[in-house]
Amino acid sequence: MSIFEYNGSAVMAMVGKNCFAIASDRRLGVQLQTIATDFQRVFKIHDKLYIGLSGLATDAQTLYQRLVFRHKLYQLREERDMKPETFASLVSALLYEKRFGPYFCQPVIAGLGEDNEPFICTMDCIGAKELAKDFVVSGTASESLYGACESMYKPNMEPDELFETVSQALMASVDRDCLSGWGGYVLIVTPTEVREHVVKGRMD
Repeated sequence: MSIFEYNGSAVMAMVGKNCFAIASDRRLGVQLQTIATDFQRVFKIHDKLYIGLSGLATDAQTLYQRLVFRHKLYQLREERDMKPETFASLVSALLYEKRFGPYFCQPVIAGLGEDNEPFICTMDCIGAKELAKDFVVSGTASESLYGACESMYKPNMEPDELFETVSQALMASVDRDCLSGWGGYVLIVTPTEVREHVVKGRMD
């Protein structure tokens, strides 16, 4: 079993019309044994920027703490929040710095940039970025997430339709992966508000 599959995870982000959704499952396991069913994989950097960390749970928490530290330093020096593109480059550099003993995480970054243009990207554990205009996925359920997102995605969705699409794609995908699931956590971010939803799923 790969170290990336040790705790199980499913993280995805999708863009809509001047908004985006970022979602994850809630299971924390040790291989096939479930430890917790309320585990947090999506973290806030600032009001319009979020990061989801799939992979090894301990590394995800350590990496998040380092990213918060670096972002606070940036805020003190620049007196503004980081743009999503800049933050993606920061995460990429931080991961590549540790390439010989990497953090076993695959980040999904989602944010609203200038003119509230949604930005999403994912990367591997050594910081190779993959930019997308529609959706990005990572985690043990990524294969089934690709299929579900590919068939459900439509351009320029409004926040309500985006929530429905992301929830359906996430729930359909984690049911096909025994290492992730136990409900979902969906964030819908628009220029004026952030909506958090806990989605109930199969508890087995």
